[in-house]
Amino acid sequence: MSTLKLGLKLGCIADDFTGATDLANNLVRSGMRVVQTIGVPTAPLAADVDAVVVALKSRTIPAAEAIAQSLDALKWLQAQGAQQIYFKYCSTFDSTPEGNIGPVTEALMDALGTDFTIATPAFPDNGRTVFKGYLFAGNVLLNESGMQNHPLTPMQDANLVRVMQAQTKRKVGLIDYKTVALGAAAIRERIAALRAEGVGVAVVDATSNDDLHLLGPALKGMPLVTAGSGVAIGLPANFGLKPSLQASQLPAAAGWQAVVSGSCSVATNAQVAHFKATGRPAMAINPAALMNGQSDAVVQQVLAWAAPLLQDGPVLVYSTAEPEAVKAVQAQLGVAEAGALVEHALAAVARGLADLGVKQLVVAGGETSGACVQALGIAQLQIGPQIDPGVPWCHAPSGVHITLKSGNFGTEDFFSKAFGVLQ
Repeated sequence: MSTLKLGLKLGCIADDFTGATDLANNLVRSGMRVVQTIGVPTAPLAADVDAVVVALKSRTIPAAEAIAQSLDALKWLQAQGAQQIYFKYCSTFDSTPEGNIGPVTEALMDALGTDFTIATPAFPDNGRTVFKGYLFAGNVLLNESGMQNHPLTPMQDANLVRVMQAQTKRKVGLIDYKTVALGAAAIRERIAALRAEGVGVAVVDATSNDDLHLLGPALKGMPLVTAGSGVAIGLPANFGLKPSLQASQLPAAAGWQAVVSGSCSVATNAQVAHFKATGRPAMAINPAALMNGQSDAVVQQVLAWAAPLLQDGPVLVYSTAEPEAVKAVQAQLGVAEAGALVEHALAAVARGLADLGVKQLVVAGGETSGACVQALGIAQLQIGPQIDPGVPWCHAPSGVHITLKSGNFGTEDFFSKAFGVLQ
C-alpha cells in the first residue's frame, strides 16, 4: 500500500462513465498507468498506478447528491495519496441551470482549501474548442450544435463564463487565447492577477492541443483542476512521464459482439443510421412501449430477437431517436421517468446479452453507459486502445471488453469499426 501512496499522482473524479473512460484514455496515451473504478471503492486500491479515475453517475442527479458523491470520491482519493485532484465533466459542458458543474467545483474547492481553479472543456481532437470564453462544437457555437436539444441538459448558451457564473458564488473570469499562446509563465501571471481581483474560477481558452500543452505546466501543483478530458494531455509531463503505448494493451477478445445505444445526440443518430445501412440487424426500443410495467416483456422480446443473430456478427439495440420524437415521449411520461425507463431497459438488455455470450460490447450515451456498467456488476476497468478520440476499449475483470462512448463522440462508422480494433 505504501508504494501506491507514493506513486499515485493524479486522482480524478468524473461525473459520468463515458467521461471517465475518455479521461483515462488521454492519460494512458500520455504515459500514465491508469485504473478506472466504477463508483467510489470501499477498500484501498491494490495496484501501483499513476492515476485513478473514479467514475460517478452524477451529471444529472440533484446537486446535493452530486456534491456528496464527489466529496466521498475525494476523501477516498486523498486516502490513496493523490497529489492533485481532477474534476472531469463533458466537453460540451452540459448541465442543468442549477449545476452540477459549479456546485461540485465549489464543494471540492472548499474541501481542498483552495481559492482558485480553472475550467475548460476544450478537447480539440473532438472539435471542442474555447475561444474568448465561448465553446464551439466543430465550426458552430455549442448552442447551435444540436446540444440545445439535449433531452436532459439542453445548452442554450455557449458563453462559459456566463454559464459557470450562474452556477457558482465565486467570481468567474477568463484566461484568453492571447495569454495562453504566451506560455506557462504568462498563464501563471494571469492567474495571480485574477486571484488578486477575487476571481475563484477562470475559464481558459484552448483551440488546439498546443494550447493544452502550454497550459499543462501552469497547472503544476494546483490542488484542483476542473476540465473536460483535453487538459489531461498536458498533465503527465508535470510528473516526469512521457507517452507510451504499452499501457493500452488488453487481453485477447472473445465472444459475441453487440451495440447498445441510448444516446439521442446528432453523432449517435448518424452512427445508428450508418450501422443499419450496412445491413447489420438492429432493433429499436420505443420508450412508450416500456410504460405500465411492460419493460420486462420488451427486454425479453429484444433478447429473443438477438439470440439467433449473434453468431453472424454484431447486433444493435437502440432507443436513439430524433429530438422531436424524444420530446413527444417526454411530454407523455415526463423527462425523468422517460429517461429512467429507457436506462433500466437497456441495462437489462446489456445484462441479457452478456448472459447469451456477448463479450464485446459497445455502449453509447453517458447515462446508458452508467446503467449498463452497474447492471453488469463491473467495479473496475483496465483502459485499452483508442477507437476514436476520447473513446477507448476497456477490459473488465469478468472478461468482458466494453467501450463506453459519449453520445457526441466518434465518427459515423464508429459502431462498425469498433470491433475491428480488438482483432
